Amino acid sequence: MATLYKNRGVWYITASYDNQRLTRSLRTKNKQVAKKLKPVVELELLEELTGVRTRKRNLSFDEIVSRYLSAEHNWSARTRELNTYILTAYISGKPLPSHPTTKAIHTRVINICWNWGMKQGLITKAYKLEGDTKGESRNRVLSDSELKTLLDEIRDNRFNLFVRFAYYTGARSGEIRSISRENIFSNHIVAYGKSGKRLIKLNDQAKSILDSLDELWNYRKDFVSHKFKKEARRLGIGDIRFHDLRRTFGYNLIRQGRPIYEVSKLLGHSSVTTTERHYAPLLTTEIDDFVL
Repeated sequence: MATLYKNRGVWYITASYDNQRLTRSLRTKNKQVAKKLKPVVELELLEELTGVRTRKRNLSFDEIVSRYLSAEHNWSARTRELNTYILTAYISGKPLPSHPTTKAIHTRVINICWNWGMKQGLITKAYKLEGDTKGESRNRVLSDSELKTLLDEIRDNRFNLFVRFAYYTGARSGEIRSISRENIFSNHIVAYGKSGKRLIKLNDQAKSILDSLDELWNYRKDFVSHKFKKEARRLGIGDIRFHDLRRTFGYNLIRQGRPIYEVSKLLGHSSVTTTERHYAPLLTTEIDDFVL
């Protein structure tokens, strides 16, 4: 007989047999979801306790999706909404979108869910979708006038400094948001982001910004994205994302004639090949005078 109990807000199930006991987290804070999961998990626990060597039942993808969305994840509200929409649409039989980038996003979310099911031991084989999971490469860079407008006319001074710091360093949003005082040094910072830990070089403008802050930024990822797009729309700048500041940083370094190896190091790319792939169209363009 199995029972449910709650510990630190999360529901668990425990079962006993022949003086042995097994406990497993249901990875949910929702009581109704825990009750729905109980029969399936109870059977799994009893099979383990009794040593029954029957082949473990593979859950359907519908069941995996239900567990996946009910589990605890460090998702923003927007990410949860998007994942729920994509997975619900897929199990209801809707075809994948035709647009390459949107299709790639849907494929990636669905395959991540399959991987999660494998890691949780819910299935023995993942029937992942084939195809591109990255979508079309984005090459948007800001013109000199667009960049000047953004750096000069964002009204929220604290957010303006965040945007300026991103451009002056070429750092990703997540790397900037990870900065702590103990990781700030005279000419560089230690930041954590997409590629793990890396050193980010500070120029005079970036140093000045850090010196002016009483407290470092504690923005959420979705706040940065939405705030940046909102400010850009107000200023009449379209088709723009926060990451475009980083691409513009690299683009302008190449316009200066800086060696591709140096640009790669400043961007924190894993190899020069990565930098060449992203900036290949720029390497043969005429170099203009530009002051970073």
